[in-house]
Amino acid sequence: MNKKTLVLGASDHPERYSFLAMNRLKAKGHDVVGIGKHKGVVAGEEILTEAISLSNIHTVTLYLNPKHQQQYYNYILSLKPQRIIFNPGAENEELVHLAKQNNIEPVEACTLVMLSTNQY
Repeated sequence: MNKKTLVLGASDHPERYSFLAMNRLKAKGHDVVGIGKHKGVVAGEEILTEAISLSNIHTVTLYLNPKHQQQYYNYILSLKPQRIIFNPGAENEELVHLAKQNNIEPVEACTLVMLSTNQY
């Protein structure tokens, strides 16, 4: 099942976990959108540098530390995803609380591990 995913903290640097996640999500048949600090292309998708209106986002996967997430709180919630994945280093109790208040499942896990173990 295609789970359209927003990768927040996307990077076109091959050593970054967000880069690996975008490639592996695409390889597993998921539509992927990346938003990051710098433009680039990953898995054939342009990295956006601003929060644009998106529809049908199933999952938001975070590769930003909590202090950089705050500016995206309202944006993430407005997308009404089914879940938010807090990758290692992105754990954020404040956003977890907001997610739960908005009926969004918070998941503290690694997207790459979830994909490799077919738990995505």
